Amino acid sequence: MSTESRHLSVHIDRPVAEVYAFVSDPRNLPRWAPGLGSSVVREDDGWFVETPEGRAQVTFAPRNGYGVLDHEVVTPSGETVYVPLRALADGDGCEVVFTLRRSPGMSDAEFDRDAGLVTGDLALLKKVLENPSA
Repeated sequence: MSTESRHLSVHIDRPVAEVYAFVSDPRNLPRWAPGLGSSVVREDDGWFVETPEGRAQVTFAPRNGYGVLDHEVVTPSGETVYVPLRALADGDGCEVVFTLRRSPGMSDAEFDRDAGLVTGDLALLKKVLENPSA
């Protein structure tokens, strides 16, 4: 069974290596994806985010030279959510592409709401990286 996806993206006027380094560091999640959680801690070999529903674990793909920032989030309920995310060189800048997947049973309104939240996170990522003093 295939899943419906939306590719949401933002252009960031920073080199791809800088964007990749920032996004791949889980400690930066609250700065650009506050909807995921408010604080991040490292325990043993894992990264954990405090969410309104409880504690979630976030695991990023191993560091790589291809801009792959995919990660898995194990929610407080135990569900694993796979998040495809890429940083692509675009001249002197970078395009960040987030693939949003529709969950089984998700309504059109819920899918649209999630797309809006991701778009907001990407806009915040752009702001944080292009205006570090803001």
